[in-house]
Amino acid sequence: MPTKRLIAAAALAGALLTSLPLFAAPLGTVSAPSTVNVTPNLLGQLPVFAPATMLAQSVVPAQASAGAPAAKGNASGWAVEEDELEADGMPGSGVDSVAALGNDTSDLRKTLVGLAMQLRDIRYVRGGRDPSTGFDCSGFVRYVFAHAVGLELPTNSASQFVAGFKVDRGDMKPGDLVFFRTAGRRGQGRISHVGIYIANGQFIHSPSRGKTVRVDSLDESYWAQRFAGAKRPGALARS
Repeated sequence: MPTKRLIAAAALAGALLTSLPLFAAPLGTVSAPSTVNVTPNLLGQLPVFAPATMLAQSVVPAQASAGAPAAKGNASGWAVEEDELEADGMPGSGVDSVAALGNDTSDLRKTLVGLAMQLRDIRYVRGGRDPSTGFDCSGFVRYVFAHAVGLELPTNSASQFVAGFKVDRGDMKPGDLVFFRTAGRRGQGRISHVGIYIANGQFIHSPSRGKTVRVDSLDESYWAQRFAGAKRPGALARS
């Protein structure tokens, strides 16, 4: 009987040694990490990550705000103005002398107009939004507001028109936005052009192809016939 017990104990010890790799391996040896095999059925159930498709879907032309027609977009999603195509009859040059700002003009408005004036003579570029490449009308306005007062305006003149507070012509202040309908019949088309009011009926803007950022007068017949109104962006509401 004792012999049978010894045989059984030896068999049990042998089974443990062969079934546990940790016991069988020498001390100090690190076993290789195990790999997990994924069956084809499981792969078929996993979602596919396709970054190229996601990036393509993310490039969508910018849309105008509610109530304003959408402007054409480029690959970057930036809305492109068409004022370069609708500027027949626009004066070839701006005013000879620029009106001075009043003493009651706030520092915020002075900063805004001051930056705009520093950008004079930068060429018009359709879809342009940076001084290194050029500006279209809304790109110029948007750049000035973003860098002077930290306000991000919509990306085309039609959207900028519906985003601001209405201002009567007699109440306009430096830095307010002035809008024009340069398409279709005089004063009857859509909003297609924007500039920044300076003072004494003058405004600064990026006019059209072949021209540069300059100052014009609202009293000049071309602009007077196409003037659509003035708006005050929110950042200037209390200034």
